[in-house]
Amino acid sequence: MPMPLEFTRAGRDAAIRQAAGICAAYADAYGVRADDRKVSAFRNRLARAVKRPGFEVALAGRGPDVAGFAFGYPLPGDDTYWWAGLRPEPPEGFTAETGSRTFVLAEIEVRKEHQGGGVGRQLHDLLLGSRHEQRATLAVNPGAETPHEIYQHWGWSLAGQVPGSSGDYFDAYDLFVLELQGQDTRA
Repeated sequence: MPMPLEFTRAGRDAAIRQAAGICAAYADAYGVRADDRKVSAFRNRLARAVKRPGFEVALAGRGPDVAGFAFGYPLPGDDTYWWAGLRPEPPEGFTAETGSRTFVLAEIEVRKEHQGGGVGRQLHDLLLGSRHEQRATLAVNPGAETPHEIYQHWGWSLAGQVPGSSGDYFDAYDLFVLELQGQDTRA
C-alpha cells in the first residue's frame, strides 16, 4: 500500500526549492516530456510568479516527489491587466483592485496517477482556505469543458471572458471568481 500524500502550504522559498518537482508534475499532468516547450513556458511563469508579493504554494507529495501543486498571488492594487476587456461588462467596481481584494489561483495541476482522487480539491482548499482576500479568480481555456465543470462544482462562478494577449496559449480566457469565506471584505 503506497504511503499517503503529505499536503503542505508554503511560500516562495519552498517553491524555488521544489521547482524541478513542480515542473515534473506539470509535465506529467499534461502528458508531455520535461523538455517540452509547454513545460519551458510554465517554468518561466513559475519563476515570475514566485517574485510576486503574497505568493503561496500548496504541495502534495511523498518526500521529495511532487504529486500535485497549486499556487497563486494577490492581484496588485495598481493598474492590473487581469480584468482588461472583460465581457460581459461587469458591475461598477467589480474590477477595482486594492492589492488585497483578489487572489489569483494561477496554477493547479495533479500528476495523472493521482487525478480523480480528490488531490486537486485538497490542494485548492489548502491554498485558498486561509487567504485574507475577499475573493479568488482563475483563468480557463474557454473550450475546456472538464475544468469548467470542476470549478463550478467547487463553487466558482463564471465572471466572463477576456481576450488573450500576444504569446498566450489561447485567444481568450474564461475568468471565474470564488467568494472566500470569512475573509477580509474590504474593497
